[in-house]
Amino acid sequence: MTATRILLADDHALVRRGLRLILDAEPDLTVVGEASDGEEAVAAIADGGIDLVVLDIAMPRMTGLQAAREIARRSPEVRILFLSMYDNEQYFFEALRAGASGYVLKSVADRDLIEACRAAMRGESFLYPGAVTALVRDYLQRDRAGDRLPETILTPREEQITKLIAEGNSAKDIAEALVISVKTVDRHRANILQKLGLKDRLDITRFAIRTGLVEP
Repeated sequence: MTATRILLADDHALVRRGLRLILDAEPDLTVVGEASDGEEAVAAIADGGIDLVVLDIAMPRMTGLQAAREIARRSPEVRILFLSMYDNEQYFFEALRAGASGYVLKSVADRDLIEACRAAMRGESFLYPGAVTALVRDYLQRDRAGDRLPETILTPREEQITKLIAEGNSAKDIAEALVISVKTVDRHRANILQKLGLKDRLDITRFAIRTGLVEP
């Protein structure tokens, strides 16, 4: 039996070390790489040799959610699991939209992670009990309302700018980082506020924290 080749992506080395110990103790699972942020994870996947990636939700430079979308687009054969300290419905639903096979809480990783990995490789979903409750509640609410939530609210560029704003960057800083004009940054910011029904930078920061773009 060939062992599932796993990439661990978490910005805390101690967490990665603990997860590696849990996974490498299983004969059918083996950790073949580590990444400290989303960008490193995407690059590692591009090199090949990975069956499953375990992503933290909130990481610097590129979050787990952003990385998952990119991995799902570039390497759809790679299975994705999210590992998070947040028992948060918003994160959970965003993880599903990003293409994840499961969502595991760090507080019970020693209990759930192994089974989640195996379920993902079988093509099944792994959800913790609270997530199942949230999924059912969301389905019933949308069914009653006769509505369907959009898969995404912001464009990738707007999401990128939202993250940079929430991290405290000025319009000039963002313009320089993305090689665009300050006027373009301001236009994106106005679109973000309008789409999300927000008022100012503080609201944008709260939104970014709630949706996992930045850590609280």
